[in-house]
Parts: sequence; C-alpha cells; structure tokens
Amino acid sequence: MNDETSKTPAGTDDAPPKELTAAARRALAEAEARRQDYRQKEAALPREIGGRGGKEPGRYGDWEIKGLTSDF
Repeated sequence: MNDETSKTPAGTDDAPPKELTAAARRALAEAEARRQDYRQKEAALPREIGGRGGKEPGRYGDWEIKGLTSDF
C-alpha cells in the first residue's frame, strides 16, 4: 500500500487558468440567475410547523420515516 495521496507533486501547477468561452460564461451566468431565483422563491414559501426539516422528501416519490419507506 502506498501512502501517497496524489501522483502529481504539490505546487507544480504553473499553468494559467483556462479562458472560458463566451457561451460558457453565459451558461454560468444563467445558472447563477436560476439559483438566485430558486432561493428567492424558496424563501417566500411558508415554513412548516412541526415538520421533518430539510427539503420535501415527496419530490422523489417516496417518504421515509425511521428507515421505513412508503411509496405513493
């Protein structure tokens, strides 16, 4: 077994970062705008009282409580 975590020596990354194309920059900007829109909509929803917390598990089509899954 080898204790090395990487075959690449540390600190030898002298290459400049890749330049993104205009399409890639537009895609990243669009993704960030969608994330912001989603976060705003999520923040506007009423909070559930006494709920499980976290995201709605029903979005996957099943509900799990204490390791038991019910499918609906």
